[in-house]
Amino acid sequence: MLSVSLGPLSLPLGQLLLISAFVIALIVGAITGRKEGVPIAGTLSDIFLMSLVASRIGFVIEYFEHYQEDLWGIIDIRDGGFHVIAGLLGALALTAWKLWRHAKMRRPLSIAVASGILTWGSVALLVSLMESSSRGIPDNTFTLLDGTPIALAEVADNKPMVVNLWASWCPPCIREMPVLEKAQQNNPDVTFVFVNQGEQSETITRFMGEHKLSLQNVLTDTSASLGRTTGSQALPTTLFYDANGQQVNAHLGELSHASLAHNLRSVNTD
Repeated sequence: MLSVSLGPLSLPLGQLLLISAFVIALIVGAITGRKEGVPIAGTLSDIFLMSLVASRIGFVIEYFEHYQEDLWGIIDIRDGGFHVIAGLLGALALTAWKLWRHAKMRRPLSIAVASGILTWGSVALLVSLMESSSRGIPDNTFTLLDGTPIALAEVADNKPMVVNLWASWCPPCIREMPVLEKAQQNNPDVTFVFVNQGEQSETITRFMGEHKLSLQNVLTDTSASLGRTTGSQALPTTLFYDANGQQVNAHLGELSHASLAHNLRSVNTD
């Protein structure tokens, strides 16, 4: 499962786990803080914000070369570029500072932060273990723009593969297409596949012409079966497979040059 639908919204599973961990920390903090007579909700919010800022800074530093031509992209967090270790270090650093400065909140804050981190880590590990046994290339059959039926494994041809689920009516799909087009040209050892969800080949061909896109391996999935098979409830979604046909990463939402480079590392393991 890559995303969870909440009414009209669709949240990536990673973001939902992070929010859930923060809520758990708030609940535990409210209970333990009440016993000590110390409110810590504001402090927990500061720590959560610090973790997000630190994780974004860590990601931008690591992939700064990809932001040099678009400095505004540094603050555009829609690309999902966050560095987990940097975020944890930022949260722990601010927690240590608060514990040192405010003796009364040491016990409730320590318990709350530990509860949040343990919740996030344990659930994320459990989900990863559950999905690890069922992350091969889906055996769905799609069609090329000329109507020829084909399976993803045939397109991959024993190479690492990036599979992008998209539609012409999806604004973030349109914005990321030039990023993926350039990556397809610059990474001949990786197979890029563009599986359109729910549209006819005529619509796809017209869209590519209007946006002057030169893409290889464009497939039609008129029943949007791939989204259901992979557990993606929103577009765009991009799946990353290694040369053995195992899914090693997934990205829900718009890709930037930096976030795509980050995900490509997981398929280029040689």
